[in-house]
Formats: sequence, C-alpha cells, structure tokens
Amino acid sequence: AGGPTAGITVGYTPGVLNDCVADMAFALMLDVSRGVAASDRFVRRGEWPKARYAPQTRVSGKRLGIVGMGRIGQAIAERASGFRMEVGYHNRRPVADCTLQYFSSVMDLAHWADYLVIAVAGGPATRHMVNSEVLQALGANGYLINIARGTVVDEAALIDALTHQRIAGAGLDVFEDEPNVPAALMVLDNVVLTPRIASGIHDTRRA
Repeated sequence: AGGPTAGITVGYTPGVLNDCVADMAFALMLDVSRGVAASDRFVRRGEWPKARYAPQTRVSGKRLGIVGMGRIGQAIAERASGFRMEVGYHNRRPVADCTLQYFSSVMDLAHWADYLVIAVAGGPATRHMVNSEVLQALGANGYLINIARGTVVDEAALIDALTHQRIAGAGLDVFEDEPNVPAALMVLDNVVLTPRIASGIHDTRRA
C-alpha cells in the first residue's frame, strides 16, 4: 500500500539458513540422545561423586526420518551420511532425483524412523501434522526433533507422550506459543529446549 517510497527494505535469503538450521537439528539430536545438557546439569548439581550417570543412546547408524525435503531437509540428509544413518523422508510428493526412501505419510515414516526431524513450513496445511498417533508410531525408542515451526506438533500430545515415555525424548527449538514454554516440558530431563536459535548465528546474520 505504501508503494516504493514507503521506506521499507525487503530481503529474501534463499539458502542462507540451510546450514545453520541443519546443524541445529543435529545438535539437538546429539544432545537429547547423549544427554549433553542433562548430564551438564548432573555435574553442576554435584551428583557425579555420588552416582553414575545413566547410559545414553548413540545417533550413528540409526534411521533418520525427515518430514519436509526442501533445502533444509536436504542439508540435514547430507549431514546424516557422516553418521552412517539410513535416511527416509516424507514430502507432499517425491523429490525429483532424490534417491532416499520416500514415505507417503508421516505415520509410515514415524513407524520406520528412530529420529523424526520436522523440517516443513508452518501454516494451516501442516498444523498438528505430528499428533498423538504419529508419536505413538514413533515409539518408546524414538526421538522427535523440531527445528521448523511449533504449530506442526501437537504440543499437548507431545507432553503426554514424553511424560508417559511413549517416546524416548525430544529436541525442540520451536513451540506453539513462543516465547511461552509449558512448565510440563521444563521439568523433563529427556527434552532439550532452545529459544528458537537455529538460525541465530553470527555467520548467518552477516550473510
């Protein structure tokens, strides 16, 4: 409405965020699997001299399911090769020239995967795409990682699944009602919570 003299600068940055967001997906995967943040709290509380920290889970060699095979999803898949992970994905349609295993539904992908990483756009079309049924399919040994939008995951269903150990853990950089994070998530040690920092690095801001 303001026209060219409105003084508003518009920027479009395709590709700039891919690497840092994909890095964050792996940071969350590694943290929640190996208990990095939780064991840091364990050490800081002075518990190490009194108890052994519980054994954790490896990421290498596991099955990685990516929901959304756009630029960021592709960057996540690229990193997975270094961890010798088997990668599958769900997208609205198969990606041309992509040799990774395609799943026609999020449910089927969740059944197959050890890690379900959310990399789709937000909005009405993907709202609560990850619901209680998908989390049940992911299972007691599965992990959910969300670096996309909080609305894609039914947060109440996620809290229920985490509280009752229906999934093993979650790494969350986004939430349904930011910056308000439910207290029920904060008390769980099998969840890593970050304040939407996936793209918040110096290199990306300069770019």
